[in-house]
Amino acid sequence: MQNYKNLIVWQKAHLLAKEIYRVSADFPLSEKYGLQSQIRRAAISIPTNFSEGSGRSSKKEKSRFYEISYSSANEFENLLLFSFEMDYMKGKDFYHLIKEVVDVKKMLSGLMKSLGTQVGFIE
Repeated sequence: MQNYKNLIVWQKAHLLAKEIYRVSADFPLSEKYGLQSQIRRAAISIPTNFSEGSGRSSKKEKSRFYEISYSSANEFENLLLFSFEMDYMKGKDFYHLIKEVVDVKKMLSGLMKSLGTQVGFIE
């Protein structure tokens, strides 16, 4: 069985979570328990659910955790957009993070397809 930490999808998702912790540190104090907390939870949920799923033995279980990871990536992408529109982050951070989360979603979609799950990536 392959170690999830060796997989590019996990590495990218893990890095996304670390980067949003750095970027969201500059969010307004009023968002500490709101948007800042939610975007961080969504980001860390992506690699966390992926790693949990990679440890499951059945394709059905793996697929379910990968779906949760994919859904968290969708949530994260939406929260990124909202944060940018509220001027809580710089354009260069936003565009970099959006590109990375789209890459992660494509990889997760491919993995789910290989397991027989019909969740497809739509750009």
